[in-house]
Amino acid sequence: MTTDDAGNAKIPAQPAGETAEAAEAAEGTAAAAPVRTGEPLLRVRGLVKHFPITKGVLKRQVGAVQAVDGLDFDVYPGETLGVVGESGCGKSTMGRLITRLLEPTRGSIEFEGHDITHLGTAKMRPLRRDVQMIFQDPYSSLNPRHTVGAIVSAPFKLQGITPEGGVKKEVQRLLETVGLNPEHYNRYPHEFSGGQRQRIGIARALALKPKMIVADEPVSALDVSIQAQVVNLLDDLQQEFGLTYVIIAHDLSVVRHVSDRIAVMYLGKIVELADRTSLYTAPMHPYTKALLSAVPVPDPRRRHERERIFLTGDVPSPISPPTGCRFHTRCWKATEVCKVQEPPLLQLKPGQQVACHHPENAVDLVPQDVPLAGAAEVAEIKVVD
Repeated sequence: MTTDDAGNAKIPAQPAGETAEAAEAAEGTAAAAPVRTGEPLLRVRGLVKHFPITKGVLKRQVGAVQAVDGLDFDVYPGETLGVVGESGCGKSTMGRLITRLLEPTRGSIEFEGHDITHLGTAKMRPLRRDVQMIFQDPYSSLNPRHTVGAIVSAPFKLQGITPEGGVKKEVQRLLETVGLNPEHYNRYPHEFSGGQRQRIGIARALALKPKMIVADEPVSALDVSIQAQVVNLLDDLQQEFGLTYVIIAHDLSVVRHVSDRIAVMYLGKIVELADRTSLYTAPMHPYTKALLSAVPVPDPRRRHERERIFLTGDVPSPISPPTGCRFHTRCWKATEVCKVQEPPLLQLKPGQQVACHHPENAVDLVPQDVPLAGAAEVAEIKVVD
């Protein structure tokens, strides 16, 4: 295990299959989460995004995809909020909403105390300097007809900014900052590997010295051996520039290493929001417990210590989500109240919020309720050999 100049644990590049173990080792030595004081940098309340489904020549709306359906969370300066969940749970939509690449259906988004929920393109332009996004696919997020210099310098031209020393000098400095050769200024994206292209995307996001970066699956399209390098780069940049991150990912090992707090999403809602240590050592929501049980453990000596939860059935359609708790159709603890009453997101322990009537590692909120018929069969829990 190596550390950076500040003494923070860094994941060395790992061969395939060892990323989870490296992240778990880093957990014990990583620096403590920053103390959250003062006002949040980003405040989200009741955030909703429904995509209409239309039919016929007149485009009559016959339904809606409820991609995001009522999110409440804060992001504080200097911290990293990780967002995890299955594909289709609304993670990427949420990222595009808080960067205002999508228009919310309802709810409010405040950045530094200013309501940006419905700002138009012209009024959002100055805010683009403070909020940037790193996209998932480094191959499609870079224009293949533009040189690296043109790609990284684009934010300066859009904002009408001339950096000290000139655009070219600043772009070359940014390339060097993210670990690329400044002499690659005139090269094209096809001349770089996937990891190098993602570094170019990171350099572009850093160009205007933003306060917050939303990273949508920043390493999922990369080889496992390259993922740790990009994760460490993001960590170094946060230390150097005081950045605030919202990192969207499905790899729980990566999120464990980089995040101070973690939000678990299921079918458009946050079902658990907790600090990293609490979530990984004592998860409260059954869905979180099922996700964590799926993280592979490379060490054969430790496999017998873990339970593996196998959920049956598919995730319900976001067009017509279940009533009550949206996870009740796949939850082995579901009771009658789960079917009819949606659980609110409550803080049951310091720094740990959960939306569940029957949470794990906490007092049952509805202990006398009748179990749902068939609830015991929707998940198989067994010790992995």
